[in-house]
Amino acid sequence: QVQLLESGGGLAQEGGSLELSCVASGSVYAMNAMSWYRQGPGQQRELVAAINPNGRTNYANSVRGRFTISRDNARNTTYLQMRALKTEDTAVYYCQTEIAPSMGPILDYWGQGTQVTVSL
Repeated sequence: QVQLLESGGGLAQEGGSLELSCVASGSVYAMNAMSWYRQGPGQQRELVAAINPNGRTNYANSVRGRFTISRDNARNTTYLQMRALKTEDTAVYYCQTEIAPSMGPILDYWGQGTQVTVSL
């Protein structure tokens, strides 16, 4: 079993910055990519950023150049540094990871989400 706990959400002004953290605990010995998703009001959940264990990253076009995903493998933690925030970034942000053991199926795990609200 893997548990993910997000933190760092809150209120921010447009143009401001915020950093989210996600700590994974439990059976994380075979954790592969870690990702951040978000779901705004009345919207579908979308991928924001992803990072593999070697540091390879992928970003949604809407956040590329403004958000930075990173990870600390030793601490089983991923971060999402958000800068130049826009009101469109308002959403619940979710941490997600894939666990790929040498034997058995690949499993997905999700955090409970943390609210980010950006105001003018």
